[in-house]
Amino acid sequence: MQHKIKEIIQASVDTKQRLLNDPVLMGTIEKVTEVITNAFANGNKVLFCGNGGSAADAQHLAAEFSGRFYTDRDPLPSEALHCNSSYMTAVANDYGYDVVYSRMIKGMGKPGDVLVGLSTSGNSVNIINAMEQSRKIGMINVVLSGEGGGKLRTMCDYLINVPSNDTPRIQESHIMVGHIICELVESELFKK
Repeated sequence: MQHKIKEIIQASVDTKQRLLNDPVLMGTIEKVTEVITNAFANGNKVLFCGNGGSAADAQHLAAEFSGRFYTDRDPLPSEALHCNSSYMTAVANDYGYDVVYSRMIKGMGKPGDVLVGLSTSGNSVNIINAMEQSRKIGMINVVLSGEGGGKLRTMCDYLINVPSNDTPRIQESHIMVGHIICELVESELFKK
């Protein structure tokens, strides 16, 4: 069993090493950090959406902004769009699950806000619809996906496509990338 444990850890390390060695992805992470920093500095918000484990990651990263990361500081306006279960179940029941995020964005999104969609496949229909609605409003679209990027690849302003096709390894890297962005945004906005 320890051999299998080591294999899994090594697969995670290897994915992160490929990410580390990709200058395009490093540049995109840097640019997304700047975009989110500027959005907060200009009074805009950052919204997150995902499904399953990616919803959990979306909620985790939104909490790092709205709560705190390293620094005792004012909260930053950030939310994961799936957290209102009454809204989610009502809209899914009345209109369909494919529009649960796009409908919410239509109601609360503003030009200059940032939407971060997490989808390991890049093909989640409700995330695709959210990106389309976000674009109509004039929001900035960021996608965290797996290697191919799926359909979301062409629907975003910034694509962070983790170089893997293995869902757990992709999600582990999404959290790492999200933590990097949170740390750098917080550091930039709350310089001591």
